[in-house]
Amino acid sequence: MKFFRSKKYNSLTELVLACQRLEPSAQTIFYERYKAKLTGICLRYAKTKMEAEDIFQEAFIKVFKNLNEVKDIGSTDSWVKSVVIRTAINYYNRTTKDQLLHSSIEDFPKELESADYDTIIEQLNVEVLLEIINQLPDSYRMVVNLHLIDGYTHAEIGQIMSIPDSTSRSNFMRARHLLMKKLQEKGITQYENS
Repeated sequence: MKFFRSKKYNSLTELVLACQRLEPSAQTIFYERYKAKLTGICLRYAKTKMEAEDIFQEAFIKVFKNLNEVKDIGSTDSWVKSVVIRTAINYYNRTTKDQLLHSSIEDFPKELESADYDTIIEQLNVEVLLEIINQLPDSYRMVVNLHLIDGYTHAEIGQIMSIPDSTSRSNFMRARHLLMKKLQEKGITQYENS
């Protein structure tokens, strides 16, 4: 495995234990292990690449600060991902949530003509879908990322974002309709196998 080029750390367990002992070389390898994948997650929640990098840095400060709390080393990957997602949500709550006060719900469509869009969204090229998701208003983008991509329930999203789960459901439905409208604007009206 590439991550364990160092003869010193032959497994994730050895690497985490070395990080818990605050060994700088282990911390560097641990950081690099997650950087590419989790920066990608940060990009889904941030408005800009710079914000995503800030979120990732802030998350990793938390990871290193709390790594000693990890008892089941086998769950380290999911724990780190969870810390990154929660850091992104906290960043959103601190910096951009007040922008929602300036947008009107009437600006967004309530219904669309075709029910085929659910299938289209599920089978669409991931890069195209992420590009469209990033164009959504912040509250919609957060719920879509948490529910559609990261698999959280609306109750969990409500807890994470400090909103009622009914608001999460409502935002998800509005986001879904807006996604479908944006697909329509791009000329994507049906899914075709290549």
